Amino acid sequence: METPSKGSVKTRVLQTAIKMFLQNGYKKTTLRDIASQAKVNYGSLTFAFKTKEALVCELVGYVIDCQFEIVSNYLKGVCDDKILEYAVETCLQLHISEMNEQMKEMYIVSYSMANSSQVIYNNVTKKLQYIFKEQLPYFEEKDFYELEIAAAGIMRNFLTISCDKYFTIGRKINRFLETTFLIYRVSDEKIKEVIDFVKQIDFEKLARLTSGKILGYIESRI
Repeated sequence: METPSKGSVKTRVLQTAIKMFLQNGYKKTTLRDIASQAKVNYGSLTFAFKTKEALVCELVGYVIDCQFEIVSNYLKGVCDDKILEYAVETCLQLHISEMNEQMKEMYIVSYSMANSSQVIYNNVTKKLQYIFKEQLPYFEEKDFYELEIAAAGIMRNFLTISCDKYFTIGRKINRFLETTFLIYRVSDEKIKEVIDFVKQIDFEKLARLTSGKILGYIESRI
């Protein structure tokens, strides 16, 4: 991803877009709204970004990197198990989506659209190869890419179903981990360890921390 220069039209549009997506939601935000708030000509905006999906494609990689960085810092000195760290990062998405409707919409949109989902697959594949190489020693990058397509589908489906008094966040997390980790051939014993570990995490605190930092993280990198 080419980093836009500070103060450029592209930078102003991206910074404005993420603010408006987080405040108003993806569907309610139009390109004309973004152009107006960013104080750029609408034609200049559409020259840089033909569609809202193109904006999401630029932003989604930053969101994923932000989440991984926050979880890594949060677990520093507590856990150095990369599988447990991955479990916390993915469960964090589920918690954020339950607490923040705008973020939930952004996640679902990102996993649903062809181009933005492709960004997710490409961004996460190398991380998966590092995390699960012991479970799948003969798998190559292309194999992990294909597994990420399956895992991303599971994540999207769990994101779309809101929790209620029967389908609690605890049950959602357990089912998500059980199904996702089978794809990576994680043992039943390890899955149980993962589920027990994530129960100890204060996800509400971590979700608030992440939601509060995503905007600043993205703005500092574009």
